[in-house]
Formats: sequence, structure tokens, C-alpha cells
Amino acid sequence: MTEPAGDGRLSVLIVDDQALVRLGFRMVLDAEPGVVVVGEAADGAQAVRMTVALDPDVVLMDVRMPVLDGVAATRQITESGSRARVLVLTTFDLDDYAFAALRAGASGFLLKDVEAHELAAALRAVAAGDAVLTPRMTRQLLRAVESHLPEAGGVRSQLQEQRAMLTQRELEVVVEVARGRSNAEVAARLVVSEATVKGHVGRILTKLELRDRVQVVVWAYRAGVVSASDADDDGS
Repeated sequence: MTEPAGDGRLSVLIVDDQALVRLGFRMVLDAEPGVVVVGEAADGAQAVRMTVALDPDVVLMDVRMPVLDGVAATRQITESGSRARVLVLTTFDLDDYAFAALRAGASGFLLKDVEAHELAAALRAVAAGDAVLTPRMTRQLLRAVESHLPEAGGVRSQLQEQRAMLTQRELEVVVEVARGRSNAEVAARLVVSEATVKGHVGRILTKLELRDRVQVVVWAYRAGVVSASDADDDGS
């Protein structure tokens, strides 16, 4: 078992049931400055144990695996309170497993044929608190949770109370995040610095007691801050 990085580099745990796939990702990441692979897991159960032991910044998680699939493993990791972010790997775009993993707490998803530079950028984005969600993925995620929106008056009242805790600027940031935009893109849209956007996002997460930007997207839809038609606005 590899030891935690502990030296300021971005630490990654690779999880896939195929040894050759793990080897391929390790070779790519080993060549990336500032990134270190701290371990490999062959199934979800092993991934959960190794996340506890190695405390990686990001878990690069396959979804279809024996023993414990990536969705269940993602849920266990996020519910455990681990600081690790989960970035899901899937073979097919808009895979149902990917949606399930996002609902379980993953911070984004990538196709397995991702380019090396895209993989590194996605890992760094997730570690920094961004979500790896394209506008199309955001739309699909919103529609996937639409049928599960709360009907109880108490839940609706709670959502409205939470919404009232946000400033107007924070609500504007929520809308942009829910449209799948990165901090840099939000900053450009609102004509503020990226550091300012990061500060707003941090306060939003704290006020709403949310883990990450994916949860902000779901919250925004449930609270009526955005709708699927809002997500259709891709910035044009």
C-alpha cells in the first residue's frame, strides 16, 4: 500500500477493476507535475478502505465494479465525512451510473477516453472545490432529480428559509454555478475576481450546509432558484 503524499502535491487514488486501466491512468498521472498516485483499488469496498487509510485529495472512481460498485462506494465515502472528492469514470456519456454517483456525492464525471490534459485539469478543479459538470450534464442532472422534488410543506418551508439566508449576489452565484460554470466563468459573467467568486461559493456552502457544487446545483433546483430552462442557458 502506498503512503499518503503529505507534501503539497495533489494526491489521487485510482479505482478500477481492470488492472490495465489502472496502469494507464497511473502512467498518465505519474507524468503530470504536482500530482501523485497514492494507491490503486480494484473494487469499491477496497476503495472505501483505502480512502480512509490514504486520505487522498481525489478518488478517481470507476462505477461498474464487483464486490461494491462505484456508486455505493462514493456514497460511503461522502457520508463518512471524508475530505476526499470523488471524480467518476464512465464509458458512456450521460451514463445512468454517472447520474447515480453524482446524487451519491461525486463532484463530477469523466469519460474513460479523456485526454491526459483534461484529466489533470479535472482532478485539479475537483480538488479546488469546482464541479466537473458540463452545461448538458447539469441539465440532465436537474431533470434526473425533478421527480424527487419534495412535496411536504415543511421541506419547502426549510428551503425557503435557506434561500432567505443568501444575499442577492450569492443567489446570482448559485444561478451561475447551477448552469455548470466554473469559478473563472462565473467571475467573467459577474465582472468580479475569481477569488471573490471562491469566497461567495464558500459562504454559500457554509450557509446551506452543503458539501460541494454538485449539491448546490441540486439545492438550487429544489429551492426554485433555477429551473431546467435556466440550465439550458449555456452562456450564449
